[in-house]
Amino acid sequence: MRIQQLEYLEKIAEIGSINEAAKCLFLSQPTLSNAIKELESEMGICLLHRSKLGVSLTEEGREFLTYAKQVTDQVDLLQKRYKYSNKRESRLSISSQHYAFSVHAFVEFIQAYEDDSYQFTLRETETQNILEDVASFRSELGILFLNDFNRKVLTKLFEEKNLVFSRLFISEPHIFISKDNPLAAKKSVSLDELADLPYLSFEQGNSNSFYFSEEILSTRSYKKHIKVSDRATIFNLMVGLNGYTFSTGIISSELNDDSIVAIPLNIPDRMEIGWIKSKRSNLSSLGQHYLNTLKKHIRKYGFATIEEEKTYV
Repeated sequence: MRIQQLEYLEKIAEIGSINEAAKCLFLSQPTLSNAIKELESEMGICLLHRSKLGVSLTEEGREFLTYAKQVTDQVDLLQKRYKYSNKRESRLSISSQHYAFSVHAFVEFIQAYEDDSYQFTLRETETQNILEDVASFRSELGILFLNDFNRKVLTKLFEEKNLVFSRLFISEPHIFISKDNPLAAKKSVSLDELADLPYLSFEQGNSNSFYFSEEILSTRSYKKHIKVSDRATIFNLMVGLNGYTFSTGIISSELNDDSIVAIPLNIPDRMEIGWIKSKRSNLSSLGQHYLNTLKKHIRKYGFATIEEEKTYV
C-alpha cells in the first residue's frame, strides 16, 4: 500500500468520478483505476461502487477512508514541517442549510486563518445533500435543525448513515421580513397576521419531503407560497414582495445589510440547530476551529450554545 493510493482514493471520493479525478490528478483513467484495484486487492476489500453514473464509497470504503485520511493528514503535517515547497493545501468542506450565521462564521474562520494556501468549501444546499455529503466524507460536518416534527425521521437517517448529531443552540421560532413590512414594528406576530403575505421557503429538489424542509410548519397550507434556491433570492423577495420565511432569529447585518429584521412568532415550537459528522471520524483541527468560530458567532448574537457531544447517535 502506498500513500499515493490513499490520496487517489480521497480525490475519487471527493469528486465521485474516476475519470474526473484522473484529470485533477493529471493521470490517465486506466492508471488511476488500476491503482485503486491494486489497493482493493491488497486490502482484500471492495472500496468503490462502480456504475455508469459514477462511483461511490462502499460501506467498507467509507471506514477505510476514515483511517486513510488520518494517514494522509499526518503526511500533510510532515510536509508542512519539513517540505514547504511541496506542502498540500489545507482543506475543509462544510455543508449547511441556508443560514447566514454559518456563512458569517465561515468568513470569520477564513479571516483568522494564517496560512497563505488553502482550499475551503462551503455548500449551502438541500437537507438530503447535507446528509449525503457528510456520510460520504465530501464534507467534514453539516449544519441543520431538528424539531418535534422532523426529529424521528432525521434521527433514523442519522443512524442509517452512521452520523452523529450534536446540538449548537435552541431557538424560538421567528420570521424574517423586510424592515419596511408593516409587521416589522410589532414585538411578535401570529400566523393569522401572515395569512395574506407571500410565504417563502427553500426548495428541496427531488427529495422534497416535508421532513427535509428547512422551515417549521412545512405541512401547513399557504395562500401564497414561493420556493427559492438561495438566500439572496429569498431576501430580495422579502423586500420586493413583502414576503416572509420562518427562521432561527439570527440575522447577520454584516452580510445582509439592515434591510431584513427578525420578529418572534407566536407558536408553541422550537428549533434545535446543530451539526452532524460521521461516527467514524473525528473533527480535524480545521473542522474544530470552524466549529469554535461558529459557537463564538452564535453567542455574539445572544444565544447560549450547548456544550455537549453526541446528542443523537
